[in-house]
Amino acid sequence: MLRTEPLDFVQVDYAFDDREAGRRILPLAADLGIAVVVNRPFGGGGLPKRIGDRPLPAWAAEIGATGWAQVLLKFVPSHPAVTCVIPGTADPRHMAENVAAGCGLLRDPTFWSSRVDTMPT
Repeated sequence: MLRTEPLDFVQVDYAFDDREAGRRILPLAADLGIAVVVNRPFGGGGLPKRIGDRPLPAWAAEIGATGWAQVLLKFVPSHPAVTCVIPGTADPRHMAENVAAGCGLLRDPTFWSSRVDTMPT
């Protein structure tokens, strides 16, 4: 559909534990100039629950992340095709943490590629 229809944007699931869209859809959208809106940046909420209270990796400080939600949200727009990320929450504390993820450094994919093995899934 990306190749045959005149789309302005596409909305996809993309998260640290669900990177399939990053293999085909995101590069194709970038090549075609189609904006990408990412939903489910926490993998539907399951990833933060699986991570639980594990300590942040030392490199989280390099990107100004003070919690796992910020780390996970900073990962998603590191893909150059991602235009916008729409995490969902009804909890004001979570919303504040999500907003904080937009502050500080957003690193490129090379930063993340060397840290993928240190991320819990």
